[in-house]
Amino acid sequence: MAKIESAHGAGGRIMQRLLEEIVIPSFGLRKIGSIGLDEMDDGATLEVQGHHLIVTTDAHTVHPIFFPGGNLGTLSACGTVNDLAVMGARPVAMTNTVIIEEGMEIETLQAILKSLNAIIEPLGIAMIAGDTKVMPPGTLDGLVMSTTGIGEVYLDHPVSDTGAQPSDDVIITGPIGDHGTVLLAHREGLEFETSLTSDVAPLWEPIRDCLDAGGIHAMKDPTRGGTAVALNEIASKSKLEMELKEVQIPVRPAVQSLCDVLGLNPLHMSSEGRAVMAVDSSRTDDIMSALQKHATTKDARVVGTIRKGTPRVLLKTAIGGRKVIQVPYGEPVPRVC
Repeated sequence: MAKIESAHGAGGRIMQRLLEEIVIPSFGLRKIGSIGLDEMDDGATLEVQGHHLIVTTDAHTVHPIFFPGGNLGTLSACGTVNDLAVMGARPVAMTNTVIIEEGMEIETLQAILKSLNAIIEPLGIAMIAGDTKVMPPGTLDGLVMSTTGIGEVYLDHPVSDTGAQPSDDVIITGPIGDHGTVLLAHREGLEFETSLTSDVAPLWEPIRDCLDAGGIHAMKDPTRGGTAVALNEIASKSKLEMELKEVQIPVRPAVQSLCDVLGLNPLHMSSEGRAVMAVDSSRTDDIMSALQKHATTKDARVVGTIRKGTPRVLLKTAIGGRKVIQVPYGEPVPRVC
């Protein structure tokens, strides 16, 4: 009998199969709006008395719970905010379930909760409900959080990852792979010559400004499975071919160096403060100007284009060749979020 393995939660091909073959078919009623379980987007749509809402939910199991640049609370807040933002929704409220291993110091829990609040309160996001459970020692690795986010669609329709169009430009809002690389290095005791930290950050404000600029057709945040998964989801769901230029993809030297040493691909490493966008090429300059006004997205790049063709992601290499960017089997660094 087949058993669950860690790769089933890592965002790659094996997780997609688990969702498509086991999880999603288990439920008969799977949507009450235009986007539901079957679409496997970052959230679902919900109509309440004329308000067009997006609801998203996520569990967070990062190890270690404190890492360079953030902690479990920071990650839980930003992951939820960003899932709403890339669907074009203004985050308004959250719930939070905390499952704690007996023996954890109360000060540790308090520090994590304060970090979560430090992200959401300045954005005007209310923590409206939650739950707390305690597990016996040895049955849980410290602390697990599960958040639900509620957002109101900012414009007149949500942004779906199926909406890319031929002749769109592809934008990445900053250097990729920082989060996964930092966690890997931290776990293995590796050091960088430069102070690399996780890219974990909330994206609502820069994305709001991009929505105001107009022309965004599709968005994803490249978390588990990295940028390769996010781009492949947009290409496959939009039924279009995407071509990237390797020289345009922003990757920090420290991330590239560690990936080269370990035989990893920065496109497969997770990010927690980045978004990938398919945008109307006539609005690219305005969207780039909006992104460059914010510290978290000032290093955004136009990395490719979209056209009719086989639904896939191609990479034009620095030496002029082309190769297909595949969805990884699983996340090369487990428990990144």
